[in-house]
Amino acid sequence: MTATVTYEELLGLVERALIANGYSGLAAAPIARTITQCERDGTRSHGLLRLPGYIEAVRSGWADGKVLPRVAARSPSMLVIDAGNGFTHLALAQSEDELAGMAMATGTAVLLIGNAHHGAALWPDIEGLAREGFVAMTCVNSRARLAGWGGSKAVFGTNASAFACPRAGGDPVVWDQSTSVMSQGDVLLAAREGRSIPAGVGVDAQGQPTTDPKAVLEGGALLPFGGHKGASIAFAVEILAAALTGAPFGFESPAKGNLPSKCGQFLLVLDPRRAGAEVGARVEGVGAAVRNGGSPHPPGSRGYEGGRKSQAEGIPLAEDALANLGKLAAGPSAAAT
Repeated sequence: MTATVTYEELLGLVERALIANGYSGLAAAPIARTITQCERDGTRSHGLLRLPGYIEAVRSGWADGKVLPRVAARSPSMLVIDAGNGFTHLALAQSEDELAGMAMATGTAVLLIGNAHHGAALWPDIEGLAREGFVAMTCVNSRARLAGWGGSKAVFGTNASAFACPRAGGDPVVWDQSTSVMSQGDVLLAAREGRSIPAGVGVDAQGQPTTDPKAVLEGGALLPFGGHKGASIAFAVEILAAALTGAPFGFESPAKGNLPSKCGQFLLVLDPRRAGAEVGARVEGVGAAVRNGGSPHPPGSRGYEGGRKSQAEGIPLAEDALANLGKLAAGPSAAAT
């Protein structure tokens, strides 16, 4: 059976679940927004599926749900944040205004977050910046799940990146993608639902091609999209998000199970107004060309469509999932029953 909830109801439940399991209100709020936005827009692989990992991370002591990020270094166009074994979401939330100010003053701003965890979608980190007129790009590394080109053992994280830019007269153009053929979240979802994954997505522990998601997750590896092209982008993300922040590389990360990886995050913000560029209008022209070329889905459009549908009809959730969420929001003792 399926129930429906409003965005506000689900956001409140997720936030209370995090707070009841060891998070401060400050840390819980941006994580809850990310999870709820993904569930609302239909990105289930990065919605409520990720909540148990976030809760276990703090309850097990793997991550700190109450620590406050600190500024490690600051220059006119760069901000370096030590998240204190907390989460990138809070570090970004507390530095976003300063980052925007840097971009308006110099045209460019870079945020580097280290000693951190991130286990959900990236697009919510930058969509708001695009709505304010900025062009933004971000990436985060994760523990090893991705084989190098032609390899059979996990070396890189799936190393997602996201891009957002304003569009005249409409929602920003936003995309968010991993460097693997299929995201880790989609493989997890397939395993949970007992579905096979397409051929070419991953290999098992012996390096053999498989369509069994559990074989990929349990000692196997995902494969990079586009062969050497995806592997090259994964390598670049290791440098931007790990080497520049001091975070462990994917092959160095000790994360286990579904716990959010110890990672770093790189975020670049550009203010096109400093260059006198009418980016929004030009982006609309590119979108029109994409549609005229036969594609009904410019980047980000399907997410917006899902969000508008959920806003009108409610967010569908299995009744048992909603009941479990209520138990998590009531605290560990209720969840245990």
